[in-house]
Amino acid sequence: VGEQVLLKCSFKSSSPITESLLVDWTYRPLSGGQMETIFHYQSIPHPTTAGKFKDRISWVGNVANGDASIAIQSPVLSDNGTFICSVKNPPDV
Repeated sequence: VGEQVLLKCSFKSSSPITESLLVDWTYRPLSGGQMETIFHYQSIPHPTTAGKFKDRISWVGNVANGDASIAIQSPVLSDNGTFICSVKNPPDV
């Protein structure tokens, strides 16, 4: 609680990395409920503009190095849950 949390995500692709590469981070609370997209990357980072993670997520990845990691500022216990990183690099998924 309180210290920045790094959520690591690494990927490999058989296709060259292009501007078509997409990264989506989704979150589901421990208590269950709807999955929500909290971060999207396509050429540039697009942090969520609503919800509990608004203004608290930063892009720390480098897609050229196979890294799609994010950081969460000021985490609280209620942030606990399942975080899923999805990377698509057409035609490779």
